[in-house]
Amino acid sequence: MKQHINKIITGNCVEVMEKFEENSIDLTLTSPPYDNLRTYKGFVFPFKQIAQQLFRITKEGGIVVWVVNDATIKGSETGTSFKQALYFKEIGFNLHDTMIFQKTNPIPQIYRKRYNGIFEYMFVFSKGKVKTHNPIKIDCLHAGLQLNGTTYKNYSKGEQKRSKMAKPVKKQKIKGNIWEYVVGKKAEDQEAKGHPAPFPCALARDHITSWTNEGDIVLDPMCGSGTTCVSAFRLNRNYIGIDMSEEYCELAQKRIKKYEMQPTLFQEDTPTYGDK
Repeated sequence: MKQHINKIITGNCVEVMEKFEENSIDLTLTSPPYDNLRTYKGFVFPFKQIAQQLFRITKEGGIVVWVVNDATIKGSETGTSFKQALYFKEIGFNLHDTMIFQKTNPIPQIYRKRYNGIFEYMFVFSKGKVKTHNPIKIDCLHAGLQLNGTTYKNYSKGEQKRSKMAKPVKKQKIKGNIWEYVVGKKAEDQEAKGHPAPFPCALARDHITSWTNEGDIVLDPMCGSGTTCVSAFRLNRNYIGIDMSEEYCELAQKRIKKYEMQPTLFQEDTPTYGDK
């Protein structure tokens, strides 16, 4: 694996991943082309082969985060994202969480007798029991207060009960699974605009922080402008990026090189995370 680590590789991701050792990747974070919403330099998208390779190379306890959405064709959403999620389960992954990437500044859509689409799915798949979880925490609104009526419902057991807990209310709680980001406005995201569909650096950082530790290997098999790899580098993780487009690989390499030369670049865009 050493020859692939901290590299941006131009090529077919299936063929490249076939060269990886089994159980070698801690986290895969990627946003694949979906339906016909993106034209991607004329390349095809062999979904099942990609999913099978991801299962083979993911470590026990490792994670795949699959950021995806559906096209609307002839008045109906395709449901491709759900079909893909079910296939990941079919080949052995657990569907650990179904998360939402909500955009604070969505592009207005032409009126189609439906509400404006403002989110994408972030399916979180695990290979067995999750090995690493560094939960992002947020401040509690009523921190320190005695709330006699505070109850929590346990969804993990067959018999669902409500019980009074958390007196006083804790200072922080684990963030919910709907993550909200501004798209394409922050300074650190501007350099990715050579790619048609980059996701925010903050999204990549939050997932990498959540599911890996320093020194772990983070893969993006369809890395595009390199946001996953740049974020992994900034967080002291090892990265591997793969893309069919030489143009996008050059863009990703250029972005990483910039951070190597200026480690404090866009430091103001890096959030402070809650206590782990």
